[in-house]
Amino acid sequence: QVQLVESGGGLVQPGGSLRLSCAASGSTSNIYAMGWYRQAPGKQRELVAAISSSDNINYADSVKGRFTISRDNAKSTVFLQMNSLNPEDTAVYYCKAFSYHSREYWGQGTQVTVSL
Repeated sequence: QVQLVESGGGLVQPGGSLRLSCAASGSTSNIYAMGWYRQAPGKQRELVAAISSSDNINYADSVKGRFTISRDNAKSTVFLQMNSLNPEDTAVYYCKAFSYHSREYWGQGTQVTVSL
């Protein structure tokens, strides 16, 4: 079993920056990728960024050049550095872990609000 806890969300003004963290615990050795997703009101949940155990990285086109995903040396924590935020980035951001045998785990989500 894997537990994911997000932190770092909050209120930020347009053009500002925020860094999200996701700490994984439990059976983390079988995790092969982790990612960040977001869901805005009335919209589908979408992939923001993901990073694999081999450091393959994918970004949504809407965040390329602004967001950076990374992980710590122990691969137990994944980060999302968000720069040049705009109101369209407002959403609940969820951390996801991909594990073997089709196991997937989600964090509880953290609210990011970009407001004028």
